[in-house]
Amino acid sequence: MTLSTQAGERRRRHLGSHAFLVVLAVAFLAPVVWAVLSAFKPANDIIRHPLEFDPSTFGLQNFVGMFQDVPIAHGFLNTAIVLLVKGSITLFCAPLAAYAFAKYDFRGKSLLFGTVLITLMLPTIVLIIPLLLEMKELGWVNTYQALILPGAVDAFAIFWMRQVIAAVPDELLDAARVDGCGEFGLYWRIVVPIIRPGLAGLAVLTVMNIYNDFVWPVVVASSERMATLQVVLSTLASTISGNKIGADYATVTGELLAASTVALVPLLVIFFLLQKHFINGILAGSVKG
Repeated sequence: MTLSTQAGERRRRHLGSHAFLVVLAVAFLAPVVWAVLSAFKPANDIIRHPLEFDPSTFGLQNFVGMFQDVPIAHGFLNTAIVLLVKGSITLFCAPLAAYAFAKYDFRGKSLLFGTVLITLMLPTIVLIIPLLLEMKELGWVNTYQALILPGAVDAFAIFWMRQVIAAVPDELLDAARVDGCGEFGLYWRIVVPIIRPGLAGLAVLTVMNIYNDFVWPVVVASSERMATLQVVLSTLASTISGNKIGADYATVTGELLAASTVALVPLLVIFFLLQKHFINGILAGSVKG
């Protein structure tokens, strides 16, 4: 086979791969684009002409009605509080535990780390009843403590950061010890700057997981006062119908799409701002220890 034939074959393979990725991207993005554009359409047009888009008819009617009928701002506030506190706990504690597993030898280390990995195999639904009973005994039902503390130190976060920290050279830590650096100083001054890409990737995943969490908040925070954004979104149809007498299906659908669009914006902003760090973090997390 000549060089020109090989080059042509490679180009065809690349073209086929790119075409497949474009089709895949369109399949994933089409429903999202449709939902966002439809949120700006008049409510009746969403039902009568779902696939037609006339920019001259676009407006903010659905958004205005949604903010009047739905306590979405309160849901954002609760989610922001949980995200800030729970995310901080995860990003501080999980790498510390991972550092111990990666760089220290102690009795029962393998057993303890194996136990952490086993918890990854447990379905969330299995843990809900025991956790709910525990929250009830502590008097934490419908409180921020119940939303924040369970799962704050995530097993996956420990596993991932352990893989990242394992790649840090032991010689670098030994040299710092010789210079008189303490054990926490080793972690904070030597390890943390090296593992920043992995921490950034973990931060993005943690934000997405907490922001999208629904099952646990809907179980432990059933009151409207403590409802997070995802819980508010799940009850939108009944809330809109209850607050707006005679609300028809078109009105409910338009305000649902408007609320979903508003909820989508923070995640898109975070991902686009941190996508470089996220990709670097994924690659850092793939390093074998």
